[in-house]
Amino acid sequence: MTQRYDHTSSKLLFSRPDDKLYRVETSPGTWETTLLSQSPWFVGGHEALAAYVSKLSYPAAAQVRNLQGKVVVSFVVDTLGRLSQHRVLRGLGGGCDEEALRVSRTIPDTWLPGRLGTRAVPAEYELPFTFRLR
Repeated sequence: MTQRYDHTSSKLLFSRPDDKLYRVETSPGTWETTLLSQSPWFVGGHEALAAYVSKLSYPAAAQVRNLQGKVVVSFVVDTLGRLSQHRVLRGLGGGCDEEALRVSRTIPDTWLPGRLGTRAVPAEYELPFTFRLR
């Protein structure tokens, strides 16, 4: 188990620290790469986020060109759990980048912020979108 969230009290009861580095805003305008004591977390868990991310529409241009692969989008989860500053880190082309951005911008603002110690900090979260022809 990586996280345990109590939906009744709207509190994270347990979060296993991960060894992933995140870009965080440690002071206004100053971003550093560091380990967090709690990473940003989508309420509902990774499964709920994966289900939401699977709502991609395969772009026609990518289908015609038989493009497949991964698009990585990053966004900032602020101290209130809201998302902003969406951008493509690794693109694929053929309309896939735009589709990944479209879906990432519609992810609900139901996130718990990253924490450095006990302090909530804005953190950049990277989310992969896989485009695979079936």
